[in-house]
Amino acid sequence: MLKYLLPLFLFGVLAAFLAAGLKLNPREIPSPLLDKPAPAFALPVLGAADKTLSNADLKGRVWLLNVWASWCVSCRDEHSLLLEFARRQAAPLIGLNYKDEATAAGYWLEKHGNPYTASIMDIDGRTGIDYGVYGVPETFVIDRRGLIRHKHTGPLTEADLDNVFLPLIEKLQAENP
Repeated sequence: MLKYLLPLFLFGVLAAFLAAGLKLNPREIPSPLLDKPAPAFALPVLGAADKTLSNADLKGRVWLLNVWASWCVSCRDEHSLLLEFARRQAAPLIGLNYKDEATAAGYWLEKHGNPYTASIMDIDGRTGIDYGVYGVPETFVIDRRGLIRHKHTGPLTEADLDNVFLPLIEKLQAENP
């Protein structure tokens, strides 16, 4: 009898784990980097290969890092919102062009509009790995001290911008450095 109950019990346990996992929101992937210093980078600027940008250049300002690529379909979904964010000039928006070709990325921005204060090239993906990027798009809020204060996985929505990003940016800008 035990021989028949054991597989049934194991199936029940697996079904319970599956049910619990299906209730999780994949956009709420916790980041071990929250409230820790943003990983250092010094990468070439898209369209100006002789110029580099580093996170040290942004110290003292609240800024956003948006990981994107010309081959990313979801990046196109959030792009109009990034253009709107750039028009508001709430904070510098730095693009991290992830595992992409410079010509394709430049053409994509020319075609769809460029919301970025600067877009830097992460051709080999090492900087993305340092930031714990799971996929594109992802967006990080970095405070004046260079600490990562928020990570958003997936395309931004208007609700994300209005209810999370803009209030957080305002709060961080009001804090003493």
